[in-house]
Amino acid sequence: MSSATESATPGFLVWRLSMKWRVAVDRAVAPLGLTHAQYSVLASLYGMSRSGLRPSQRRLADHTGLEPLYVSKLARALETAGLVARTRDPGDPRAMQLSLTEQGREVTRRAIDVVQGLLDQLLVPLGGQDSSRTRQLVRELATLIDAPLDPYAENDEEQS
Repeated sequence: MSSATESATPGFLVWRLSMKWRVAVDRAVAPLGLTHAQYSVLASLYGMSRSGLRPSQRRLADHTGLEPLYVSKLARALETAGLVARTRDPGDPRAMQLSLTEQGREVTRRAIDVVQGLLDQLLVPLGGQDSSRTRQLVRELATLIDAPLDPYAENDEEQS
């Protein structure tokens, strides 16, 4: 651990790691004409579609953790680029369903390969993607993601 991070708070370290990851992914997928946020939408849509889902923009926003309005803007840009198709949900005419075009599937597969290479690099210090330390990290991160976080809640000592 560097001396700059030895006394850092967990919040600062989460922020630094997320920024390091975002910048690396942005650079890695830029040659494919994508940003990190666009990659997040495409890769999530790819995974959901492989599971037989055709998610609405709202469901994709919930899945990615991005704001619904931002997912809508990203989806429109990806549609213009020919990577995503947006269609009205027959069950809810207010909702838009998303699917990858053939070009979108190809670009997404290439982007996933690139990002997996980055993930391999990132996790070397923990023993790689299949190590017990990485599996523990995934469990810990999932616990933090699932924890309620309300900026307006009073700080209650009993919760900690």
